[in-house]
Amino acid sequence: MPSRVVWIHPEAPPKPELGAPCNGCGLCCLSEPCPIGVLVSRRTTGPCTALEWTSTSSRYECGMLTHPTRHLGLPGVKRLSPTSLLNRLLRRWVTRMIAAGIGCDAELSASVSTSQPDSPSPSSKDNR
Repeated sequence: MPSRVVWIHPEAPPKPELGAPCNGCGLCCLSEPCPIGVLVSRRTTGPCTALEWTSTSSRYECGMLTHPTRHLGLPGVKRLSPTSLLNRLLRRWVTRMIAAGIGCDAELSASVSTSQPDSPSPSSKDNR
């Protein structure tokens, strides 16, 4: 597999071992979107647009699990409360579709680089 650079927030936790619980490292979603991420991001390569950095817990979170309607691109639904019925139903469906809670399935490895990116990365956004 060819190597490529994925810029990760410096405070992100290290990638867990395969099968270990997700710790919010973000490596999987920064390298490519999952099937739900492809629908939301409208792309098959690059970082998922629904990935959110949460500074309060120093981890990445899937926006489709925290506030799904904010990422659908549909007029009017972005302002729905995260606890609305539609968000709760979407969250339940997305949890099953991406196998959230099953464990890390990203067969990726990461190494530290000291060089800086030429442009801002999606990991530098604080969406919360």
